Amino acid sequence: MQPLKGLTVLDFSTLLPGPLASLLLAEAGARVVKVERPGSGDEMRHYPPLLDGHSVPFAMLNRGKESLAVDLKSAEDRTRLAGWLGRADILIEQFRPGVMARLGLDYETLSARYPRLIYCSVTGFGQSGPRAQVAGHDLNYVADTGLLSLAMGPPEAPVVPPALIADIAGGAYPAVMNILLALLSRAGTGKGAHLDISMTDNLFPLMWWALGQVAATGEAPGNADDLLTGGTARYRLYPTSDGETLAAAPIEERFWRTFCEVIGLDASLRDDAADPPATVRGVAKIIASRTAEEWRAAFAGVDACAVIVRDLTAALSDPHYRARGLHDRATRLPGGQDIAALPVPVVSAFREHPSETSAAPALGSLSGNQA
Repeated sequence: MQPLKGLTVLDFSTLLPGPLASLLLAEAGARVVKVERPGSGDEMRHYPPLLDGHSVPFAMLNRGKESLAVDLKSAEDRTRLAGWLGRADILIEQFRPGVMARLGLDYETLSARYPRLIYCSVTGFGQSGPRAQVAGHDLNYVADTGLLSLAMGPPEAPVVPPALIADIAGGAYPAVMNILLALLSRAGTGKGAHLDISMTDNLFPLMWWALGQVAATGEAPGNADDLLTGGTARYRLYPTSDGETLAAAPIEERFWRTFCEVIGLDASLRDDAADPPATVRGVAKIIASRTAEEWRAAFAGVDACAVIVRDLTAALSDPHYRARGLHDRATRLPGGQDIAALPVPVVSAFREHPSETSAAPALGSLSGNQA
């Protein structure tokens, strides 16, 4: 029995945060109905890369869901939602605050009719506060909260983060966490809740180390000068002689001692607190003297927390992840093509068919009122 079997989710969201949240719920057994604009649907349907005209990112985020095409600005179309609203356990939306109220679909209106409804609003800055109506994307949110300032590369060549941290870690994951908490609460009280998920609020726990420094010293870490952002020899990226990179993270003393032994660091530099820049320079010079393959061999089977940076293609074919079945599942595009399913953090015990192939929905695949 999947834990969320029998629950129905109405997902009004688009792009990434809400759709990823509802994907996690679908993987655990919930029935997810995407409410989309007629004609164009979720914007993600048109995002590249495309395979035979169908968006791969859309399919990865929306496997196993159904699609209901509704013009929310049409009173006639909104009446088609009545049956779905009556049976929905969870509603997810990520419009700016006030939009759902103008449509008569806000929490206050719906909860009066459906008191068990769990209503999850995902926004950049939350439902209240001076920035509640400000538009933004992931890069804006990590910049606004100070997260980006901790490690964004040199000012002359700043680096965009490689992951959509706010959308996923600040939006989708907290949304699912709080939806599950609300379900537990509802089981005892019989009442739903309005969940105000602010992506920017949820970025601050990711900076716990930097927040600790502010609390202790009154000053925030600078760009890449903290323990966990490349400010020490023990947590840093080092170029090799052939243009690849060694990722070294021997933070604990036992790992640091082993690391120093493997690379042959001069004894005068091993106390990295004595002259941190000198130790960094010493390590960097040694790592730059040998190839990535030589370092890969040197650290093989050694507990020194040091690995060569690999590209995504190599990671996808790695025997470890293959052995764990991370890429065994497939998603079927509306055109019939199969692609690898997006691995999500729902353990196989909670999925009905861990190796199944399920499809992304065609726009408007639900016809009429099938609630």
